Amino acid sequence: MMHSIISENGFKYIELNPGKEVLLLLHGLFGALSNFRDIADNFRNYNVVIPILPIMTMPLKKLGLPGLVDHVDQFISYKGFDNLNILGNSLGGHIAQLYALRKPDYVKSLILTGSSGLFENAMGKTFPQRNNYEFIKAKVESTFFDPQVADKALVDEVFETVNDRSKAIRIVVTAKSAVRNNLANKIHDIKAKTLLVWGKNDIITPAFVGKKFNELLPNSVLEYIDNCGHAPMMERPQLFNNILNNFLSSIHNTLVEH
Repeated sequence: MMHSIISENGFKYIELNPGKEVLLLLHGLFGALSNFRDIADNFRNYNVVIPILPIMTMPLKKLGLPGLVDHVDQFISYKGFDNLNILGNSLGGHIAQLYALRKPDYVKSLILTGSSGLFENAMGKTFPQRNNYEFIKAKVESTFFDPQVADKALVDEVFETVNDRSKAIRIVVTAKSAVRNNLANKIHDIKAKTLLVWGKNDIITPAFVGKKFNELLPNSVLEYIDNCGHAPMMERPQLFNNILNNFLSSIHNTLVEH
């Protein structure tokens, strides 16, 4: 399903079901709104909100994890949101953690899937082969356990991005900022209930990374998905949504009981 992008006050985002409890979705470095299509279409009891992270438009001197967290913080303040359920994939998960550390009272729950913050193996030293379509195609396919999930539209989008010099520089700057912002010594301070959903076949943030997050986050649960890579919500959407729904329902039921 296609959803209209709202553009106002310097923010671009999708918002569904205003007035309901917020489920904020943060995409990754090469992510797009389409990555969360199945969540948007199936969680109609929530106000699903997907801000577009300004990786390609933010002033270069501000670009990096701190600047992107500032953007998300300003967006949440602008919308007047609180009591947030924040879901982040890959870089989006990293931003979610940093926001939870900055504004713990605003975060009801945290959902991390294939998140950076501890360890990530992204494009690697081979990234400069950006003008090689087959190389980029193989890299995008390796994001998933089933390479067919990486359809031509997705490959074309990444190929266009890495072959635009300005965009390629922004990708590198952001990726390096993620590596610098390692959270191993900080995330124990995140007290929000946290769901970790990891593809067992993720080669970018491998399964051991999910386990490490589980060890370091004091109020977390870890769910592995078999035959699944770095983006479970895209590759195994029905199973991912079931896990997410059960987690969100358990939080609601716990609050009702108290």
